[in-house]
Amino acid sequence: MSSVIQEVASTRRAAGERRKGDGRMAALFLAPWFAGLFLITAGPMAASLYLSFTDYDLLSSPTWVGLDNYVRMFEDPRLIQSLKVTFTYVFVSVPLQLAAALALALVLDKGMRGLAVYRSVYYLPSLLGGSVAIAILWRQIFGADGLVNQVLAFFGIEGTGWVSHPDYALNTLIILNVWTFGAPMVIFLAGLRQIPRMYYEAASIDGAGRLRQFWSITVPMLTPIVFFNLVLQLINAFQNFTQAFVVSGGNGGPADSTLLYTLYLYRKGFADLDMGYASAMAWFLLLIIGGMTLVNFLASKYWVHYDD
Repeated sequence: MSSVIQEVASTRRAAGERRKGDGRMAALFLAPWFAGLFLITAGPMAASLYLSFTDYDLLSSPTWVGLDNYVRMFEDPRLIQSLKVTFTYVFVSVPLQLAAALALALVLDKGMRGLAVYRSVYYLPSLLGGSVAIAILWRQIFGADGLVNQVLAFFGIEGTGWVSHPDYALNTLIILNVWTFGAPMVIFLAGLRQIPRMYYEAASIDGAGRLRQFWSITVPMLTPIVFFNLVLQLINAFQNFTQAFVVSGGNGGPADSTLLYTLYLYRKGFADLDMGYASAMAWFLLLIIGGMTLVNFLASKYWVHYDD
C-alpha cells in the first residue's frame, strides 16, 4: 500500500515539475511580446499621458501645468480648422472608398479568369497608398503641369494647380484615400464568397432582378462585413498623416485646407517644440476615435444583420 502511495506521489511531483517547465518555456516565448508591449506601447502611452499635463519643449524638463493644454485646445483656431478638415476628409473619403471596394468586389466575384492576379493587383494600392513615394507622385499628377492638367488640355480644358488651390487641395487627398481600396475590397470579396448561391437562385425563380437581389440579399448578408470595414477604415482615416504631409509640403497648405489633425499634431510637437500640447492633442484624438467607434457599435444593432 505504501509503495502505491509513494508511486502516486512521485508521479504527481513529476507532473508538477513538467508544468513548471512548461510555464517557464511559455514565459520565455512570451517575453519578447511583453517587452514590446511595455517598451513600445504601454510605456510611451503612459509617458504621453503625463506629458499632456505639462509644458514640455523637448529641450528642458517638463513643467506641470495641469489641464492648461486641454483648455488651450478649445481656444486654438488652427486646431478647430484641423478638426473641420479631418472630419470632412473622413466622412467623404471613407464612404466613397467602401463603395468603390464593394463595386470592384462584386465584379471580381463573377469568377473571371486570373482572379488571383486581379485581386493582387487591386490590393497593391492599399500597400503603397500610404508611402512617401506615392504621395510625391500624387503631388506631381495633380500639380499645375501634372498629368491631370495635360489630359484636360488635350480636350481643350484649362486646368489649375489642384494641390495648390485651397478649394481643391483636400479633394486630391480624398481621391488618394479612395484609391487605397484594396484591403476592404479583399474583405468584401471574401464575404461575397460566403453568401449561399441558393438565395440568389430562389430569388431568380421568384422573379427578382439583379438590383433587387443586391438590395434584398447581398447587402443584408454583407452588413457584418460592411460594419467591420467601416470601423477599420474610419480609424485609419483619422490617423492618416503621410499623404497630407507630403502633398502639402508639411504645412497643411494652402490656407490650411489640408491641415489634417495628425499633421497639426506633428507640427506642434516637432516644429513648434510644444510636446505637452501635442500629447494632449494625441489623447483628444484617441477620445474622438473611441467615441466614433462606440457610436458605430451602438448603431450597428439597427442595421447589421447576423445569422441569428
